[in-house]
Amino acid sequence: MFKVGFRPDQYLQTKLIILYAKDGDLDTAHILFDTIPERSLVSWNAMISGYVQKGLKEMGLDFYNKMRRSGFMPDQFTFSSVFRACATLAAIEKGKQAHAVMIKSDIKDNVVVNSALMDMYFKCSSPCDGYRVFDKSSERNAVTWTSLISGYGHNGRVDEVIEFFNRMIKEGFKPDYVTFLAVLSACGHGGFVSEGKRYFCSMIKDYGIKPRLKHYATMVDMLGRAGRLDEAFEFVENSPCEKHSVVWGALLGACQIHGRLDLANVAAKKFFELAPENAGKYVVLSNTYAAYGLWKNVDKVREVMRESGVKKEPSCSWIEIRREVHTFLVGDKSDTQSEQIYEMIKELTCILKDVGYVPDIVF
Repeated sequence: MFKVGFRPDQYLQTKLIILYAKDGDLDTAHILFDTIPERSLVSWNAMISGYVQKGLKEMGLDFYNKMRRSGFMPDQFTFSSVFRACATLAAIEKGKQAHAVMIKSDIKDNVVVNSALMDMYFKCSSPCDGYRVFDKSSERNAVTWTSLISGYGHNGRVDEVIEFFNRMIKEGFKPDYVTFLAVLSACGHGGFVSEGKRYFCSMIKDYGIKPRLKHYATMVDMLGRAGRLDEAFEFVENSPCEKHSVVWGALLGACQIHGRLDLANVAAKKFFELAPENAGKYVVLSNTYAAYGLWKNVDKVREVMRESGVKKEPSCSWIEIRREVHTFLVGDKSDTQSEQIYEMIKELTCILKDVGYVPDIVF
């Protein structure tokens, strides 16, 4: 376009920003955004959404704040991205501020925005606020109900998950594969194995929904958490997902929890044949061997990781204090108060050990 001497107008520049942002090339999108003479709400939304979808949630929220300072009023697309970012960061104060702005902007009920808002409150461990959003929604569909069910499942409220799933059916809404995935996950985490197996069968027989890979993996995880490892192994072998690493990874994780070294070896062999680049499961297998004191096996696993070029990604956590999100990596000392933070960690560790806590520092 530039080679033939054509100079794009504002409309075309905005389209280019959307193209690069959706493709994940945010550097190019940012350059175009900076050079556009007059920015529109659409161009702001493209940048916010692009950063959030790329996983750069803080940058997305930063663009949202810049947009507000520039005098633009957010729309439903803006709020949807902002709530998703706040949900991932557990930044409930920023989410509440955005919610207040949404109320003032008089945006009408929107299923997508309300679902994102509910998800934000539930993931920030505020189920009462999440339910309040649902209760005040004048427009509901299967997505709204699924967000509610998934939210309660995220907070470990299995009784509410089952209650609202039954209400959803009673009020004439048809659950989809995502709804069932949320229900199965909640049953697995809550130890409701019989109920979970019943819902899995109902999904197939009553609703004609063909189970996907995640459904099978969730069922394996459910059986594994309950200690029914032989049943989980049999389930995997008899399912059409036997050639997928996800289900073997779920079984491997359960073997570590319950100390089944025999099945761990089988699951690990299957898993690494299918996904040799996955670092997390190498760690799980290493920890399983360490629990039995098989240090030669631990060294062998680590050697395989080194030879394969597999590296474990550093863990990351964040916390919101006084409306500011602080992010920490393992061993990170970049924070200005890092000395005080590590001193406090030492004090807490001593207190925990005094009451019988034994840290797991195998890997």
